[in-house]
Amino acid sequence: MTAVAGARTPTAGGRRIADHGTWFLVLPALVPILLLSVGPLLYGILLAFTDAQSGRTAATRWTGALNFRDLLHDTLFWESFRIGLVWAAAVTVPQFLLALGLALLLDQDLRLRGLARALAIVPWAMPEVVVGVMWRLVYNPDAGVLNETLRDLGLGDGRDWLGGLATALPAVVVVGVWAGLPQTTVALLAGVQNVPRELNEAAAVDGAGAWRRFCTVTWPALRPVALAVTALNLIWNLNSFALVYVLTSGGPGGKTRLPMLFAYEEAFRYGQFGYAAAMGCVLVAVVSVLLAVFLAGRLRGGDEA
Repeated sequence: MTAVAGARTPTAGGRRIADHGTWFLVLPALVPILLLSVGPLLYGILLAFTDAQSGRTAATRWTGALNFRDLLHDTLFWESFRIGLVWAAAVTVPQFLLALGLALLLDQDLRLRGLARALAIVPWAMPEVVVGVMWRLVYNPDAGVLNETLRDLGLGDGRDWLGGLATALPAVVVVGVWAGLPQTTVALLAGVQNVPRELNEAAAVDGAGAWRRFCTVTWPALRPVALAVTALNLIWNLNSFALVYVLTSGGPGGKTRLPMLFAYEEAFRYGQFGYAAAMGCVLVAVVSVLLAVFLAGRLRGGDEA
């Protein structure tokens, strides 16, 4: 075929100019990522292979994989890692189920639906420190709302929810579910609203009940959003720090000491920066594996589609 008259074929010089222009537009977003994310990450990985400590007058030495070898035999760290996995799963699963139910409810044509949606995202606007302080007041063993309610109902004299070995982790999990519920609800509500209503109406005309319509119409369309939200919540909860730190600081007896709290204590309480950086590298590796599994599942699902 002959070229259209008057049309210009892009030259190599023109492509180079376009490439430079593209990089010029990307740089404002790329530079902060390199400075604030990639740079500290690389520095932390480098620090994990040294004996860096706070207040040390001698020069920092390269120790190779010594910190990682010590970490393999650190039972306290692996216990905190187990607690972190329990915490992440115990928060993510009920968080998703409650958010799914709330999203389906808020999608209905109810009175004051706009107000209900606004109230549902209020916890999302609250900083984690504020949420932690508020729930510490709720759990206060002497004058907390929870214990006062139990006393009024004649269900006992109350207890120290955040100070008890058996109740600290469940109490913190409840706060984690409450704090993370709004953003999960918003994401799932957006997914539910993208389901064509004509499909639900057609299924209803065919005699399908609410559960059947959810299983055959709503869930297949919502599943990609649900998988993405669940994966991100699992990663986010595994990396939790501020909320648990404000509530219990890892106590009592380490029952709520998540991996991030353990690394924080090693770095800023005991001054073991190199060892804490090695813990951070392990957490980054775990998160990377979770992301790889999620992306592999998404790509496989896309190929099957």
